[in-house]
Amino acid sequence: MVQGASLNCLTASRNGGVYGLIIPLWRRHSKLPRKNPVASGFESQCPLHLCLQGLHFMGNPNTLKRRNLEVEAGWLFNKGGEQELDASSERSENANEDILIFFFQLDLATRVQYALNVEQYDIAQQLRNKLAEVEGEVIRQQEVKRGSSSKSEAQDKAISIIRLRADLQNAIEKENYAVAAELRDQISELEAESLAASAKALVYENAQYAFRLGQKVKHQTFGYRAVVCGMDPICCESSSWMETAQVEKLARGSSQPFYQVLVDVNEDPNLLVAYVPEENLVAPEKPDMGRFDHPYISFLFYGMDTKGDFIPIKQLREKYNKPRHEVPMDRTDDDSGGGADA
Repeated sequence: MVQGASLNCLTASRNGGVYGLIIPLWRRHSKLPRKNPVASGFESQCPLHLCLQGLHFMGNPNTLKRRNLEVEAGWLFNKGGEQELDASSERSENANEDILIFFFQLDLATRVQYALNVEQYDIAQQLRNKLAEVEGEVIRQQEVKRGSSSKSEAQDKAISIIRLRADLQNAIEKENYAVAAELRDQISELEAESLAASAKALVYENAQYAFRLGQKVKHQTFGYRAVVCGMDPICCESSSWMETAQVEKLARGSSQPFYQVLVDVNEDPNLLVAYVPEENLVAPEKPDMGRFDHPYISFLFYGMDTKGDFIPIKQLREKYNKPRHEVPMDRTDDDSGGGADA
């Protein structure tokens, strides 16, 4: 996604392992000297950096063997010669990469603040420049993904159509019908593209989501517990991913919200991050206060609220332009207060 940015800070292995960064990302991209007092000081004090380096989670070998046997058995006894889906079909490297780049931004922002605190202003400026570069690229890609650029694209095409129609009129007046035919074809093509871009922008602007950031959910088909950490109003994965996940067989197809979810590693240590259509998710009927383990949780959320859902950090809410969710107060607790206030 971000050109030149290494995403080795967190990578999922096939055995469900998550391994930390060996060479700090900021050294590689800000071109700072290796033996810098701010660099070494930061490495010893930045919580995010230490956590990124120290992450190491290994799946239970017995669980992995059992899961592999179940998958292989499904392939042996599928019907109609088609491969049956398992949870890995919704694994998303793009979603995982998106989260890692988000971590990279947080790390750079924290390093900028630390450099300012120790009055290393030259280094702070270099880090700030790198952060601006990364943020600019992320914003650009988010605009393309979320349809913001589609609106401006549609407007640009509309302007081009107006100009082409003027050229078409001039060609007709000069009886240059060959040129007029070419212009007519160009106008038709641009009109179709403009309509598609406008439709995409409209979908993103009016998207309605059944689930929110930090909400605990359960997969209706595969049964695992997960936490929502991102969302798109339509499927934004590649055509090959959609083919593997058999998106065309979904009742609502690809034109429904899709969610980035963190999967509880105790239930499926291989999956880590999945990209799941809304129709495959369901919220628990009762508050889920049970333990939830995932190496990304502490970076994206403050902790659990009184209903068992996770509270997203401010930066994550800003990324998806979502307001803070307030847990409704329990009226029984209010009534037990004695009714002092009328």
